Amino acid sequence: MAPTRPNIIWVMTDQHRADLTTVTGQAGPVMPTLGALADRGTTFERASTSYPACVPARVSLLTGRFPSAHQVRQNSNEDDAFFAEDLLDVLGKAGYETFFSGKPHMHRKPADFDHFRGPYMHTEGPKKTPQHAEFDAWLDGLDHSVADGPTPFPLSAQLPTRIVDDALDAVLSARPDGPTDRPFFCWVSFPEPHNPYQAPEPYYSMFTDVADSYERGAGPEVIDQLSWRYRWLRDLVEEKRPNFDAEWRRYLAVYLGMLRMLDDQIARLFAGLGEHMDNTIVVFLADHGDYVGQYGMQRKGAGLSDALTRIPLIVAGPGVPAGEVRDEEVSIVDVTPTMCGLLGLDLPAGIQGRDLAPLLARSREPGEEFETGYVELGYGGVAYDVDDRPDLHFPYEGRTFDELNTVTQSGQERMVRRGDWKLIMDDRGTTWLHDLATDPAEVDNLAADLDHAAVRHDLTQRLARWMMRVGDDLPLGRYTPLIPPHNWRWAPQPPEADSTP
Repeated sequence: MAPTRPNIIWVMTDQHRADLTTVTGQAGPVMPTLGALADRGTTFERASTSYPACVPARVSLLTGRFPSAHQVRQNSNEDDAFFAEDLLDVLGKAGYETFFSGKPHMHRKPADFDHFRGPYMHTEGPKKTPQHAEFDAWLDGLDHSVADGPTPFPLSAQLPTRIVDDALDAVLSARPDGPTDRPFFCWVSFPEPHNPYQAPEPYYSMFTDVADSYERGAGPEVIDQLSWRYRWLRDLVEEKRPNFDAEWRRYLAVYLGMLRMLDDQIARLFAGLGEHMDNTIVVFLADHGDYVGQYGMQRKGAGLSDALTRIPLIVAGPGVPAGEVRDEEVSIVDVTPTMCGLLGLDLPAGIQGRDLAPLLARSREPGEEFETGYVELGYGGVAYDVDDRPDLHFPYEGRTFDELNTVTQSGQERMVRRGDWKLIMDDRGTTWLHDLATDPAEVDNLAADLDHAAVRHDLTQRLARWMMRVGDDLPLGRYTPLIPPHNWRWAPQPPEADSTP
């Protein structure tokens, strides 16, 4: 029995560098299951996170709001999320049954879902066997580093395997007789390929050929050309783990192996759901990226380079064209309003993302709506500087560190991108201008180059417009904000369209 509205499945990875998704080596494509999903859906090649950190980005995903509006601008204050309604509220009113399996790291709690399996985090999850406990202890012992050999545990102990096991058990147990007329929303959220970086064979060695021949855009030799945040973070890690960048090729090989391991588990998820995949919208995405050796760096934490801000985004299912590749600048904040559009549901108040359904249907001219992309960074206050050593939530002594901390996330940075040009400005007024066509690693700052003054002026104006746009419509009061259809605020408005309060 088919549901009246499509089901929704979100498959999410963590710290997934978008440009490595389609790499191919002697073992074939890194993520062939995603390639097949792209063939039957639409890929957004220029999708960005809202903020390159887990919790701010995930709250943005579910609320359709940027961090400066939902007010979660670090990984430690998800309970402070500010919004009117998020996707769970909308789907609950529409009668959806909700499932979650995996890593949450967001404002919603287990009780907010009809079926919740987890929580899984980067070094542990629910332990159903002694081997699960042994593997989790080994994983924790890596201290978020790159493993120096294959993981000495079978694939069945890995977190992605256990997450898929839990997701399949939850859905199939709730619907033992097959599909029903009640639609469902199932969010499967993997902690990988986030650090610690590890994989069992055959994944550990599967892409060493790619790593051995790979040319990264820039290494540690450029660090002094970048902002102070990069230098502060690299100096910290070098103090804690001297010569850590010497392992960058192994880091890359293991990272690619983790992506294939994830891809195989996604294939198992889709196969296991069987006929529950019929009449289902599938979304694949990540919360943010990873340096994977760029600038001689690991993980994330400093700056707004494409390595961190670009995310993979594929949408497939009813109402979505097959095999299309779109080049519009879209955002993680657009996913929730797009789900509403595809389901024929009203957008919640305070939504800042755009409904992409008209793009998919080619039913509207977007005008300037998707010409630029926008990303935020910073939890507030005045930015620290490269020589500052304030108290942190971890000691300066020893190997352990958190790249997201009081210093790296301090102050504010904002980014706008149009075509191959990117402008970043911080709270001190320092500006970076990059021509990604000639400088994809974003090393050369052209902001002071008079030959590019017009570009800088144009992008500065567009950044100002974005910062006004993300000024919050909430809380609602006596006045009624004028909201264009689909929240397309910079597109030509259809003359017959009604404004949505």
